[in-house]
Amino acid sequence: MDILPRIGRPERRDLLQMGRKSGDPATALHFQIIARLGLRKTSSEVAEELDVARSTVVRTAHRYAEEGLAGLYDKRRGNGKPKADEGFRHHVIGLLRRTTEDVGFQRPTWTRELLQMTRDGWARVSVGAMGRALAHVGARLGMPNPVVLCPWKRDARERRLDELRALERGASAEEPVLYSTRSTSTSTPRSVAIGCSAGNNAASSPRVRTRSSRLAGALDVRTGVLHATGTTRKTAALFCDLLKLLANSYGAQVRRIHLIVDNDVIHSARATRRTFEELGHRIVLHFLPPYCPDANRIERVWQDLHANVTRNHRCKTMKALLSKARTYVEGYVWRRVTGLAAILQRAA
Repeated sequence: MDILPRIGRPERRDLLQMGRKSGDPATALHFQIIARLGLRKTSSEVAEELDVARSTVVRTAHRYAEEGLAGLYDKRRGNGKPKADEGFRHHVIGLLRRTTEDVGFQRPTWTRELLQMTRDGWARVSVGAMGRALAHVGARLGMPNPVVLCPWKRDARERRLDELRALERGASAEEPVLYSTRSTSTSTPRSVAIGCSAGNNAASSPRVRTRSSRLAGALDVRTGVLHATGTTRKTAALFCDLLKLLANSYGAQVRRIHLIVDNDVIHSARATRRTFEELGHRIVLHFLPPYCPDANRIERVWQDLHANVTRNHRCKTMKALLSKARTYVEGYVWRRVTGLAAILQRAA
């Protein structure tokens, strides 16, 4: 049985407009319910379309039938000035800029309950009101990303980075310049939030034994070509394999290969020094300042690799994961390379 009589199109348009102008999502939902019921739809149909409970639709219809438009507005409109006003949100921001230890709590993170307990002269509100205030100021639940600062002084760090940028600008076919570092891939997926159907997450997650493999790569800043090799070893042998790969890839016509690396201990290991001697010292290392990964261009390559291959992967074996990683690395085109250079790289 229909709850409300049919409502004409102009009246329905006015209802939707009044709901939008109310500035309250709950009130706007009430107006939408009445507008849809005015199309002679059943309460079940409206509840399914708006993703609300059928009881909400029926209760809204009865309030509209008894009180008219006034029954659709929030009954708290006459309660006076809201507690969570601009001044309240200003106090919340001030607390969020401090830590919980600053106000005597041992818990390392803020919660809505702790924010309520630390109120100092401002109104007590519900947990829901505190949540809405946090959403209004842009606060969110997230994990902080700790950043290790470079121990060098700023002038020394910038001077070294300027030298490396100058070296990069002078790259040529006879003396290529490459950025190098390692990346780790594990059989356990790097988890990130994704959309999935209800009850489908656990069933679709592969059961694997945790294993890891490492890739060492070098990115040519002039051509954008990525040279990479992989192994399950974590020793300097991985870096030595990369050095031999670069020497073979560039051939004897290249006089010197400049390799910009971080301060990993494998770059100064005994096995690495022996490899340099075997290669006739054709490869020269240039070290980045400590803890400056953003200055290493190949780090962006590994970010792309994890985003396109390792995060949320469903490979049941390490062999399958490594196969996908190698396929991606072999076809990788550095986004900085455009125009003729990109066409030549793809043709090669």
